[in-house]
Amino acid sequence: MVSIITSIYDGWRDLMDNKSDPRTRDWPLMSSPFPTIAISLAYAYFVKVLGPKLMENRKPFQLRKVLIVYNFAQVLFSVWLFYEASITGWLTGYSYRCEPVDYSRSPKALRMASGCWWYFFSKFTEFFDTFFFLMRKRYDQISTLHVIHHGIMPVSVWWGVKFTPGGHSSFFGFLNTFVHIIMYTYYMLAAMGPHMQKYLWWKKYLTVLQMVQFILVMVHAFQLLFKNDCNYPVGFAYFIGAHAIMFYFLFSNFYKEAYMMKKRAKDEKEAKALAAAAKPTTELNGNTEFYESMGKMEEMKQPRSDRTGWTEKFITYINKS
Repeated sequence: MVSIITSIYDGWRDLMDNKSDPRTRDWPLMSSPFPTIAISLAYAYFVKVLGPKLMENRKPFQLRKVLIVYNFAQVLFSVWLFYEASITGWLTGYSYRCEPVDYSRSPKALRMASGCWWYFFSKFTEFFDTFFFLMRKRYDQISTLHVIHHGIMPVSVWWGVKFTPGGHSSFFGFLNTFVHIIMYTYYMLAAMGPHMQKYLWWKKYLTVLQMVQFILVMVHAFQLLFKNDCNYPVGFAYFIGAHAIMFYFLFSNFYKEAYMMKKRAKDEKEAKALAAAAKPTTELNGNTEFYESMGKMEEMKQPRSDRTGWTEKFITYINKS
């Protein structure tokens, strides 16, 4: 038993120390995945368990100005990350068919690796999305999808920065930062107040954009199943592709629940209301309110002085019939 544990430990140390990228090995949080895993688990526990308890007897915080500043900062951060991914590869020579990792210490290769680490760091800053929901008691926004998406991303990206900071799999970060530019722009505008709502009709298309992103990542990653002519570590491509599949179905399910099912329920409710309005409900001695309404119409045709008497005669006639 001891020998098995020793063998596992030695294999782990060999993986971390000898198989990883030596350029990123000593960067913050890169020596081991466990600090990142611990932070992500603490995040999930805080936003789902501890945080709601702390806010239980407190009023929601008013964070409009804070949210505007935060989302604007995230837009700028995402623009910079997208620019770095573009200038160091994806718009300046990277192959969309198959791109190896440049493990050299050239300025361009190091800049790409650095951009990957900052993308990893951005996954922690996005925790504040949830913290602000929590502080405003918007618990409906802290869904299972939201927590899984935010909690798993730092751990997933860690492996890429540790072993493949650049190359084929960095396509995901390239696309994701572009999506986040649009997403945080929307959040910033929404935080400005109700007067901006008329300009935010495109909310549901953010989810569609996310799903399109995951489809593109799937296609890009799994093409290496058929041809890997750049010697890229194919396991990482499959790892990214599997994440894209998982997130695609999670976001697809969210879209159905948030938009399609709600719209269907709203349409059914309106149809029932119309049917109820058209159906006679009040009876007068076995005669429906149709007769009562007819009496009122005839009454309106009479001179004002005769209306009351005519109506009384009509009701007497109905009661006798």
